[in-house]
Amino acid sequence: MSKTDTGLAGRFVQHVATRRLFSAGERVVVAVSGGADSTALLHLLRFAPALPALDLVAAHFDHRMRPDSASDVAWLRGLTLAWGIEFRSGEASVELTGEEEARDARYAFLEAVATQTGASKIATGHQEDDQAETVLFRIARGTGLAGLSGIPETREPGIVRPMLPFRRAEIETFLAAHRLVTRNDRSNLDPRFARNVLRHQVIPLIEQRVAPGVTSSLVRLARLADREEAGWRCVVPELLDRLVQSRDDGVLSVDRSALLAYHSVVQARLLRAAIERFGVRLDEAGTRAVLEFARAGASGRSIRLPGALVLRRSFDEFVLSVEVARDEHCPLEIQEPGSGSGGFVVGGRHMTADWSIGAPPEGRWVERFSLSQLEFPASFREWYPGDRMRLPYGSKKLKKVFAEARVPAHERIRRPVFVDGGGSVLWIPGVMRSCVAEATEGVGALSIAVGEEL
Repeated sequence: MSKTDTGLAGRFVQHVATRRLFSAGERVVVAVSGGADSTALLHLLRFAPALPALDLVAAHFDHRMRPDSASDVAWLRGLTLAWGIEFRSGEASVELTGEEEARDARYAFLEAVATQTGASKIATGHQEDDQAETVLFRIARGTGLAGLSGIPETREPGIVRPMLPFRRAEIETFLAAHRLVTRNDRSNLDPRFARNVLRHQVIPLIEQRVAPGVTSSLVRLARLADREEAGWRCVVPELLDRLVQSRDDGVLSVDRSALLAYHSVVQARLLRAAIERFGVRLDEAGTRAVLEFARAGASGRSIRLPGALVLRRSFDEFVLSVEVARDEHCPLEIQEPGSGSGGFVVGGRHMTADWSIGAPPEGRWVERFSLSQLEFPASFREWYPGDRMRLPYGSKKLKKVFAEARVPAHERIRRPVFVDGGGSVLWIPGVMRSCVAEATEGVGALSIAVGEEL
């Protein structure tokens, strides 16, 4: 049963209302090319009965990828003037060489227009045939489940696609019924562009020889994939929160045993979600590498990820952190006995120290050192590989001290060490104290308190 133009307008209004795509009086930028889809969209938003009145801005971007593209601007300016709609136009400042580059430039322009005009939405004319072509294109490129969901109805920042449920043929019928003239872009026939090959060759051939109704089937596949993705988006954050053992200043630790108890597909989702909390998205190869590390990486080992992110295994935890450069340190020297205070930075961690002779100052960690055995200038600094600490039963490398105290590898660079003028490590606040320069009652002592900078 054919759909009349009246049916299209009525269903469009119903779709917009059901999905709550727009609010009355809302300022909306409408992307227009002069072609069938965007012209129909602009007409519907401007004239469809029972649709909330919108404050429309038509926006056209000239990609300058064909000789006569500039004439579209003049044509659209006349059309929007006749329809009483504000019009904005822009053009590419450099030569665009492909579909992806053209799309990125177009959306950058549309978002700029939305910002300039105070619009809250950007409406584009993507329709059902575009959806089918997108899904088939992504299948051919080997997409995952998220890619199969195709073109989303909405996405940030304020992109809305109200024509997605409608076929190209019924849109053309609607235009003909209203005697609406459109611009024919000859580049839409150019076989150099992959989408044109799918539209004019591959899909018609599949329709004739393989699967009649292939467009509807591909759209249905996109809808099912989108529902699956929506389901994952609902459950993954809650599952991840159950695994997270700590969050602190750019560091996230996850229970390794609990993570590995899940199916590998769930492991991949959870690891990707954890990494995305740092603004990093993994591709298939990155996900595979992270999964392999999660299963086989030994404690103390790490894997580098994009965005200066590092995933480490620390005993029965996986720890994600932004790598701190070794030069993000600023030591603090105590030149001589007395009282004072100061700040220092270790591994990007800002800390304070207060010291005095006599009553100990207040702080998170407090320790006392014999003045007669303490060599000045003493200092707080980061630990170096090869540092050792003298203990009652002998000397031990700080690496082993940290391991025995179960200080995660990623945290060690953020732990200060207190050393005397001779370079001996006397104290790791919160971890271990050397047996050197121990203070006894009745003997002069330097008391030091260390804490986080507020």
